[in-house]
Formats: sequence, C-alpha cells, structure tokens
Amino acid sequence: MKKVIVISTSLRRGSNSDMLADQFIEGAKAAGNDVEKISLVDKNIQFCKGCLGCQKLGRCVINDDVNDIMAKVLKAEVVVWATPIYYYEMSGQMKTLIDRMNAMYEQDYAFRDVYLLTTAAEDEEETPKRAEIGLTGWIDCYPKSRLTGTLFCGGVNNTREIAGHSKLQEAYELGKTV
Repeated sequence: MKKVIVISTSLRRGSNSDMLADQFIEGAKAAGNDVEKISLVDKNIQFCKGCLGCQKLGRCVINDDVNDIMAKVLKAEVVVWATPIYYYEMSGQMKTLIDRMNAMYEQDYAFRDVYLLTTAAEDEEETPKRAEIGLTGWIDCYPKSRLTGTLFCGGVNNTREIAGHSKLQEAYELGKTV
C-alpha cells in the first residue's frame, strides 16, 4: 500500500480534470492504496515572493494553505497532478503552487512516482506537452522521483463534458497501477 496525494488544480468543482482525478483516485483505492485528494478550490495560495526565506526555514514565510499542502506532499510516495490545459500550459494555480513548493527543495521527500492528468478543449496530441515540460522542471529538482505516467483527455471544453468519456476508464486503470 502506498500513500498517494492527488492535487486537483482546477478551481471549478466537478470540472473535467477534477473528474479525471476522481477516477484515478478510485483506481488507486481499488488497488489498496491510501489516497488523499487535495483540491485547490477555496485554497488560499499566494504568489511566491522570491525571498528564499523558505530555504532557511524549511517552510514558506507566507502564511496560507501552501505549507499544509507541502507537508502532505513530502510524506506521499506518489504525487498526482490534475490540471486543465489553458493556452497549451498547466493552470496558473498549479504553476503558482509549484513555485511555492520551493521550501521542499532541501528536505527529505518520500515521493518517487509523479503522474500528470490533463484535460483540454483542444485534442491534438501535442496539447499537454508544455504542461509536461513544466512539471518535469519541478521533478528534476527531486532526483529520486520521476514522471511515471501521463494521461491527456482532449476535446472536452464544457464542465462535466468528460462524463462518459473513455479516458475516465483509462484514468481508473492508471490509478490501479500505482
């Protein structure tokens, strides 16, 4: 059994990427894993100030929800990011959270496997590539970890449009591989 953290970065409840995350969670639970979902809906996540105080303190100097999220990510063996693709890139709130997780850089971490789940209105194969590149920049800072799996569901634009989509079953199956 592994400790899995799924971070759903869409700010819309029940969004397409959130539904993909939920299916991954169901698969991971079916495989016997301990899974926790962190939704960024209603989270207070401010922009990084670049002060590098986190490098001295081991936590961010800004008092918002990020330090609690980081504590959970540090203890997880698997980290799953779910994001809508906006302008061929990860959501801004996902990027802001990644930037703020700079305090983790010098700390010991348990995660080895990182997954990326993405949804977009566009359905070209290249649509999620920049989001993958952005996430691998974060992963590169944690050399014991790797991008283990990705799943992209294109051609979904409206909220809950993914309902009934075959990618939901793929997300469930991917979750079972954790």
